[in-house]
Amino acid sequence: MFLSSTQRGDTCIVAVNAERIDAAVAIKFKEDMRTETANGPDRVILDLSAVKFIDSSGLGAIVASMKQLGEGRKLDLAGLTPLVDKVLRLTRMDTVFTLFPSIDDAMIGLEG
Repeated sequence: MFLSSTQRGDTCIVAVNAERIDAAVAIKFKEDMRTETANGPDRVILDLSAVKFIDSSGLGAIVASMKQLGEGRKLDLAGLTPLVDKVLRLTRMDTVFTLFPSIDDAMIGLEG
């Protein structure tokens, strides 16, 4: 799993540079998210535009990452590919996270 982060204004953008978030990488994903988001801004956007597959372990890792941010911090998801978007909506994760079509839409607040 390779994550990279950048800061735009008061937002930390974490890009997932892998095609899968599944059981094989879930623990590493959570550790890397903790590292990338430690002591950062209150808003974090997870860029999933490179992710083509996610399973229940991957979903659990994203939820755990949201919880480890702590109170007062927010995790939004952006750039969902069609399959990842479908999984998030079928599992009702779209009620937990705010979903955006792209990073640019997330930065201006246009939900997808």
